[in-house]
Amino acid sequence: MSKFKKLLLNEYRNEYDFKAKKEYSEPKIYNANGDLSKRWYVYYSFRNPNTNKLERQSPIYASKLLKSKKDRLVELRIYQSSLSGMLEKGFSPYNSIEFDSDKNIVTTREAIKFGLKIKKNTLNESSYKKYESRINQFLRYTENIGYDVRNILGINKKIVNAFLNEVLDRTTPSNRNNSRREISSLFNVLVENEILQHNYVEGIKKIKAQVKKNKAYTTIESESIYKYLATTDPQLLLFIKFVSYSFLRPVEVCRLKVKDIDIQNKLLVFKAKNKPVKTKILVDLLLKDIPDISKLNPEFSLFTPEGVPGIWGISDEDKRGYFTKRYGKVKTKLGFDTDYGMYSFRHTYTTKVYRKLRETLTPDEAESNLMMITGHTTRSALRKYLREIDAELPADYSSLIS
Repeated sequence: MSKFKKLLLNEYRNEYDFKAKKEYSEPKIYNANGDLSKRWYVYYSFRNPNTNKLERQSPIYASKLLKSKKDRLVELRIYQSSLSGMLEKGFSPYNSIEFDSDKNIVTTREAIKFGLKIKKNTLNESSYKKYESRINQFLRYTENIGYDVRNILGINKKIVNAFLNEVLDRTTPSNRNNSRREISSLFNVLVENEILQHNYVEGIKKIKAQVKKNKAYTTIESESIYKYLATTDPQLLLFIKFVSYSFLRPVEVCRLKVKDIDIQNKLLVFKAKNKPVKTKILVDLLLKDIPDISKLNPEFSLFTPEGVPGIWGISDEDKRGYFTKRYGKVKTKLGFDTDYGMYSFRHTYTTKVYRKLRETLTPDEAESNLMMITGHTTRSALRKYLREIDAELPADYSSLIS
């Protein structure tokens, strides 16, 4: 046998052995025979290192929001091409290592977990809980399309938009916008830590969302609610008076502890939305209804389900949820619909105070006085709030149109 023929034979054998021992099958597209009501996906097999057999791996699904055959095929071909390239470079679904320091690759899952760890140190408990929930929804989405174990650089604007469209499809515009904001915040962390080069999520526009606002009660309506609660639920009435007379948000009332109430100096110290610590005066209308708490543990929560100060070891958000439901039963009993809530009392008494001030003061003077009462930190924020609750109304303009 000639040397040349031997070389050809050896090359053939090497190529045969390579094909015989190939670790995976080429990714293929399943299109459900064109049926858009079914799931379309990319599928492939990979050799299980324990059994040495090719086994079908988890499919990579096309987004259900893509309603045309063309769009689904385009997305799946991108997945097919990307997966094929990864397999050629040695990717293995059986490899649990998500970070390759030699290739400087950070997977999507690893990057997201890193970002969450950083954000946990910068957000309060309730804010982080919401933040983590939305980011984990995005992580699960990347898992469903097979991107969680791929380089974070493979996540692009189109993928984020597809996720946001899915959120919009199953929830509300507000939730979609909030998810966009949280992902953008996370990507900023990744940019700062040089995992990403730029944050393209900032270029994704918010969509218009109708925010539902609580209506204000009339003076007669609020007085009737007070009268009803005075005999049926005095603790809930006191809770609402903190909202009404101190202009606190319900969650801020939930945070109050015994140590925050300074009876002697008539002061109230609490954690506000826009400041770590805020101080307000305790007006006499409220002070006279606060029971004697001088001998109680300073760390006791002022409001608990038992009706007296005590230990209540749940999150502030869950506390607010409890009192919201508790008041919900009252307003339903009294015939108020979903347009009203505990926050309505803050609107009611802000309007009442502002209109009283306007009897003797100019708009600017009234706003200056009101800012100290409501706790708004800027004039523009107060004016926006007053517009939202229609606190300022014009005089009778009949003469202008007659």
